[in-house]
Amino acid sequence: MKSKICSIFLLFLAVFPCFSQENGNGNGPIAITMDQAVEMAIENNITLRQTILSNEARRRAGQTPWNVFIPTIDVAGTLGRFNEAQTISGLAPVGLAPPYMVVPYSITRPQWVLFGSLQIALNLNIGTFAGIKQTMEEYEAGKISIERAKLQLERDVRKAYYQILLAQEYLDLLREGLANADRQVNMAQANYRGGLIPEVNLLQAQVGRENLRPQIDEAENLYRMAMSSYALFLGLPYDTEFELAPLSGNAEFIVLEASDLISRAAANKPEVEELRRNLAALKAQRTAVFFNLYTPTLSLAYNMDPTFIGDPMTDSWFNGDWRQQTGMFRITLAWRLNAFIPFTREYQSYRAMNDAVEAMDLGLSLAVQGTQTEVYNIILQLERTRTTADAQRMTVTLAERTLQLSETAYRFGQKQYIEVQGDELALRQARLGMLQQNYNYLMGLLDLEYAIGVPFGSLGGRNF
Repeated sequence: MKSKICSIFLLFLAVFPCFSQENGNGNGPIAITMDQAVEMAIENNITLRQTILSNEARRRAGQTPWNVFIPTIDVAGTLGRFNEAQTISGLAPVGLAPPYMVVPYSITRPQWVLFGSLQIALNLNIGTFAGIKQTMEEYEAGKISIERAKLQLERDVRKAYYQILLAQEYLDLLREGLANADRQVNMAQANYRGGLIPEVNLLQAQVGRENLRPQIDEAENLYRMAMSSYALFLGLPYDTEFELAPLSGNAEFIVLEASDLISRAAANKPEVEELRRNLAALKAQRTAVFFNLYTPTLSLAYNMDPTFIGDPMTDSWFNGDWRQQTGMFRITLAWRLNAFIPFTREYQSYRAMNDAVEAMDLGLSLAVQGTQTEVYNIILQLERTRTTADAQRMTVTLAERTLQLSETAYRFGQKQYIEVQGDELALRQARLGMLQQNYNYLMGLLDLEYAIGVPFGSLGGRNF
């Protein structure tokens, strides 16, 4: 049982490394139910926030997959000055009718020039449409990742809740044991003073009591550390005083159909579903790469480059002369053939993509097999816990009967009070053992519900 307390604290350090501290309380202990704990953890967990934030880009891309058909538009304007003045010389005809006269001319161009450019381009390939599907698949995979993270978080919060309640019961049992040890020491002192027992019996009673104190101190320290970690994980200050609402009733032991549950887990476990989504996204990416490499690309482009004919430093830009130089509309069909040649980078990249898809497909098969084995082991463990709980229930019944007989014997003077106290402690230990089996069963059901992808509490209520 002592190792159980240690495992609770280690669980918080390993499973809940990230948390926020946003809510405070200074008005006494807060009563928190399990459902409230789950809500607080989901709202305040930083790791979950990071997962949601990392999917934001996928969400935006998934909402606008058609934007790949928006052409690229580049606009630029240039105002420049030649280092040297440029002179244009030549011969020009003069006159309206033959014979023409030819006279020489010389024009010095302005050193300052002004021109702009507008380029619009759109590349179309069959892989563009496959890329849209890839974007949608990646977005769906991101949503599955967020849902899986939430389910894992809820499962861990609920399991930790059970473990803290069990640790609370264990601590109460240790304190009751210390109180019983105090009564034994007091009785031994009275008997020693009356000459009824030797000193060694008194010393033995005192040693037994003192041996309990370090155990209680350690249990209390670990319990406080676990409660502080749980408070931080729920978004509360570490020193917040709160109480976990106890559970009502015992676990409901149910009959589990292994084959049905195993098939459900293979189809619905969050990790398996996430792998399927990631595999679908990778296959869509492979399809897009294939079409981009092995099909031609149609390019539509239009450009214009208006140039100011005049001196931009002295002439009006709006009343001056603007002329096109090289503007045009182009339709180009291009096909890179490198992918058809072995050992080229393009050819090898597509082979690497095929290998990645095959590796993930094998990983999915392994995950399904592992899930089947995991669910089968959980079912076996639950059945073993149920059997142990039945035996523990008989122990509780015997301890209750023993206490009844001890109380009767005490009333007739046939037993001492300390013996009755010992039987009470034995009954408490038996009930604690029964409670531990109940919690073990409930935590096993949480693992099973997570594995088969049903809401938590469904198996206990048979609502699936």
